[in-house]
Amino acid sequence: MLLLLMLLLTSNTLMADVRQQLESFLDGLKTLKAEFSQELINTETDQVSHSRGVFYLSRPERFRWVYEGEYPRYIIADGKTIWLVEEDIQQVSQRSQKAALEGTPASLFASALDLDKDFEIKDLGQRMGMGWLKLIPKKEDSQFEQILLAFEGDKLARMEMADRFGQVSRFDFFNLQRNPPLDDSLFRFVPPPGYDILDQ
Repeated sequence: MLLLLMLLLTSNTLMADVRQQLESFLDGLKTLKAEFSQELINTETDQVSHSRGVFYLSRPERFRWVYEGEYPRYIIADGKTIWLVEEDIQQVSQRSQKAALEGTPASLFASALDLDKDFEIKDLGQRMGMGWLKLIPKKEDSQFEQILLAFEGDKLARMEMADRFGQVSRFDFFNLQRNPPLDDSLFRFVPPPGYDILDQ
């Protein structure tokens, strides 16, 4: 009985610690800049693609993902619309931000959410020197089945997302800057003349 009680207390302490890491990360967060590397894995074909870039966040509701490489593209959320910009083919896709972000990691970081209202949160304990949480969206039509977050102290170190289409996206974050000054122009977008504009 004493051993069982100790195990339960230890489990509760871990949950409090890892949950606290997430809450500490979000507490007082206004802006964020981080470099990232991404692996996109198709679990049905085992095909893996790699990309790198920079992530900018300005709370509430605004962010910018910049993908670097041979075919650069970027995603801008301006508070109302999400823009996916592919400069190499001069194409822009747009979608309502509210509809696109429900139950996603972007909504978690960009907005002040009630975590327990939107996600079922499970403690996965410590591994690889990081504290892990699993977030399962409660909204049935969420595009994601689960989201894993890993923290080193109060810093987000890794994020893994499994969607309902058999794809897993893994992000590693580094050179993270908390609350740096960011120019508002990062979060504005006007389609240039000649670009094809698609509604999603």
